[in-house]
Amino acid sequence: MSITDPISDMLTRIRNAVMVRHDSVLMPTSKTKVAIAELFKKEGFIHGYEVVDAGTTKTNLKIHLYYHDRDDPAITGLKRVSSPGLRVYVRKGEIPRYFAGIGVAILSTSKGIMTGKDAWKNGIGGELLCYVW
Repeated sequence: MSITDPISDMLTRIRNAVMVRHDSVLMPTSKTKVAIAELFKKEGFIHGYEVVDAGTTKTNLKIHLYYHDRDDPAITGLKRVSSPGLRVYVRKGEIPRYFAGIGVAILSTSKGIMTGKDAWKNGIGGELLCYVW
């Protein structure tokens, strides 16, 4: 089975796992997904992540979800912005602040995947991948 939008699949898996209060979620890995997971960890949305060998040639990404207490997940929402059918690009001055800065915009830039705040500090724009709050 081929997934046409792996980032959207990643966000949906995390959203579903948070809704049913799972401790972790498993998904196929890629460099982009690992970079996004690293940002989630840096911003405090997850405990951590690890790349798990599935025993075959494929590896999986295991994300350990973070809850303030059992009823209060750190991730309350995820929204995919750019998709393979409709790419959304922003210039350095157009980087949005989601939920007045409470949410985090994730961008794919020429210098790698970074938060909107970091892209703004570096003075670069890029593809607006998703929002997390």
